[in-house]
Amino acid sequence: MPDFFEVVHTQRAARSFLPDDVDDETVARILTAATHAPSAENSQPFVFVVVRDPALRATIGELTARIWQGGARALEEERLSPAFLRDVDRGAMGGIAAAPVLVVVCGDTRLTYPQSMHASVFPAVQNLLLAAHALGLGSTLTTMPLLAGGELSGPLGLPPEVVPVAVVPLGHLPAPLGPPRRRPLAEKAHLDRYGTPFPGAAAATPPAPRSEKPR
Repeated sequence: MPDFFEVVHTQRAARSFLPDDVDDETVARILTAATHAPSAENSQPFVFVVVRDPALRATIGELTARIWQGGARALEEERLSPAFLRDVDRGAMGGIAAAPVLVVVCGDTRLTYPQSMHASVFPAVQNLLLAAHALGLGSTLTTMPLLAGGELSGPLGLPPEVVPVAVVPLGHLPAPLGPPRRRPLAEKAHLDRYGTPFPGAAAATPPAPRSEKPR
């Protein structure tokens, strides 16, 4: 098992997955880590719908592809590099839906204030992503299916009080992913006032990733 900082520094989005199953015990272990995230007033409003059914996964994939083709792709063409766009395109057009497990992360509006909902759910999503990576699985965070509104809630049988917040695919990777691209801390950290460099930022260097062999 890699140490904490190696997991944090090497986790990145995966948009292609092998069809190999991820067993219930592993999914439960990942979701248990997600439930240990902080939340406002310890309200724990996060809810996880584990989607394995092929028809439901296909429905989520169809919603994602429709939103992508209906305008999201055109928007991203102006923002992403060609290589990055191709990767996102593959994911949106079926790569993500091909994962053997899709976790629809929801928020229960009965358990917290609306203003606190996302701040209380997304830390759980981050724990989910990190736990999956620590166990050698690929994952990513997508919100595109949410733009279809009730078309996602309906097939999942969600009550009105439980709203989808994110979709996270889980699966084995066809090959190891390269290191994530991150801007240096010196561009992001300031001391006391914006524009004053934080002295420790220049010396901060992520550890080298461990070597891995393709699965």
